[in-house]
Amino acid sequence: MAKQLLGKEVTAAMNEKLQARVAALKEKGVSPRLAIVRCGENPSDLSYEKGATARAELIGVEVVKFVLPEDVTKQALIDQIEAINADSSIHGCLLFRPLPKHLKADQDEICNHLAAAKDVDCMTDLSNAGVFTGKKLGFAPCTPQACMEILDFYGIDCKGKNAVVIGRSLVVGKPAAMMLMAKNATVTVCHTKTRDVAAVARQADILVSAAGVLNSLTKDYVSPGQIVIDVSINWDPAKKEGKGGIAGDAKFDEVEPIVGAITPVPGGVGSVTTSVLIGHVVEAAERTL
Repeated sequence: MAKQLLGKEVTAAMNEKLQARVAALKEKGVSPRLAIVRCGENPSDLSYEKGATARAELIGVEVVKFVLPEDVTKQALIDQIEAINADSSIHGCLLFRPLPKHLKADQDEICNHLAAAKDVDCMTDLSNAGVFTGKKLGFAPCTPQACMEILDFYGIDCKGKNAVVIGRSLVVGKPAAMMLMAKNATVTVCHTKTRDVAAVARQADILVSAAGVLNSLTKDYVSPGQIVIDVSINWDPAKKEGKGGIAGDAKFDEVEPIVGAITPVPGGVGSVTTSVLIGHVVEAAERTL
């Protein structure tokens, strides 16, 4: 039976450390503050906002919300972002994406108006550049950073290990590969054009699956002793006695008996991401000192 790498254990340790860092900041007269910018009332945005707000309150980070209409103009949204840039009391900004349909074509331009120093969810080109160069130009995406937090918490040394990442998105796959490389792993990135992904995956010491395809990671992709980080969140209509539920890429009942350790879905990577987000706000505040 594989060891389950539980997000709640990682989060508990992170929260304790972050609370201490916030207390130290407040002793110096700095109160970490997160701005949340939301366009409209998208249910998934509201759900994440609720979780992020609760986590911020637990850690001691203030939250200020800017709720704009769904039909907000491009210029009005840019003006709001620029106002946040100019407000020294705000240390981090979370802008929910994707933006409304009428702004999707301009999303990259709009996002890049945010100062990288306040970009706690890696939505600017400069933050992405920081991930690839190893420089503190902004902040890494929260999900791949959550993967690294899990590996660190459970004492999984990446040095000299073969790591395989399935997926090459700019949100998870590519930054996860760069972050694993920064930990001195030898990294292979698989994608839809890779020949025989299963054969490549079986050679990994650490396997990160970010394909976003339910049940795509089967027993054919894994080998004994592997560390499997299942990043994806998919909807499984067959889960929970036909009522449906969320699941990862892994066909868990097949994979879990073979590998050495695995993150469950739910209860794995996703549960760590909000702590990473708030941690980025705290670090952004520390950088101002």
